[in-house]
Amino acid sequence: MAATLGLVVAEVFGGILGRSVALLNDAVHNLSDVPALGISYLAMRWAERPADGEKTYGYHRAGTLAAFTNAFVLVLLSLWLGYEAFERFRSPVAVVESWMIWTSVAALAVNGGITLALVRGREDLNLRSILIHNFGDALSNIAIIAGALIIHATGASWIDPLLGLAIGLLVLWSSIGILRESSHILLEGRPPDLRVEDVARAVLTIEGVEEVHDVHLWSLGGGHHALSLHARIPDMHLDECELLLASIQRVAAKEFGVEHTTVQLERAGLPAKSGYVMPEPAKK
Repeated sequence: MAATLGLVVAEVFGGILGRSVALLNDAVHNLSDVPALGISYLAMRWAERPADGEKTYGYHRAGTLAAFTNAFVLVLLSLWLGYEAFERFRSPVAVVESWMIWTSVAALAVNGGITLALVRGREDLNLRSILIHNFGDALSNIAIIAGALIIHATGASWIDPLLGLAIGLLVLWSSIGILRESSHILLEGRPPDLRVEDVARAVLTIEGVEEVHDVHLWSLGGGHHALSLHARIPDMHLDECELLLASIQRVAAKEFGVEHTTVQLERAGLPAKSGYVMPEPAKK
């Protein structure tokens, strides 16, 4: 975080002295990393906390909430960066290429180092939001260096706002995907790699299960999934019910990676009244 703050200060001075809107836009972009890194760090610490009487599922969605917040802020910033770049197209300003080059070289070293450090955690949505963010920063630094060299060789001052616009579009593109995925989890959407029909059919293969309905499958965040369903079974002893319940939980965990399964057992033959109903009978 300290390195990012230092980078922001350097890019602001470089952008002002070099009269580069691309550098100033990149400074604003990097400034957004500071709260993003802070929120993400707190979210990772919260996610490690065990479930309690208030947060009965634990704090797994803390990282998802952080990713959603970061992505939302970045969408707003990308729109603002695009507007500023458009204004510079209308009123071109000569830039100082040397400031653009050396400031971007320093920024590339910082952003490249952060990106490499985060590659191992790319499966986590929260860490991936930071990884994509810093990877985009590194690419924008390379683009600014190349743009400064082109401006120096050709005198084409429109390259600078063009780079600013490209950075804004890059931020917008990378943020929308994370915003969509994190909002899907926050709205208790189905894990993308699982299908309700597959889970229901797998449960129906268990001996004694005659019908499955009211199936709900959702993600708690951080790769943790939960499942609830109603299963209709014939009359049987309570000991047999417990064995059947354990079988359902075992199938959900082994075949679909579901850690938390809640099952309501009902007597077979009653009419289905609500929720998802599997029409297939149990295979005997």
